[in-house]
Amino acid sequence: MKKNVGKPDKIGRVLLGVLIISAGVIFQSWWGLIGAGIILPAIMGSDPFYTLVGLNTNKK
Repeated sequence: MKKNVGKPDKIGRVLLGVLIISAGVIFQSWWGLIGAGIILPAIMGSDPFYTLVGLNTNKK
């Protein structure tokens, strides 16, 4: 899979994902799963939605 998620995008996704997972744990809701779904593309470096719409935040 082609890498299409750049470093600033990865940092933002991880921070947002951790915030949402924390809210899910604190409020005991399913939001934690959404947070994990936000972090996963950051870890992989590739976002399928970006591929569909032709976005690429990776400068390399």
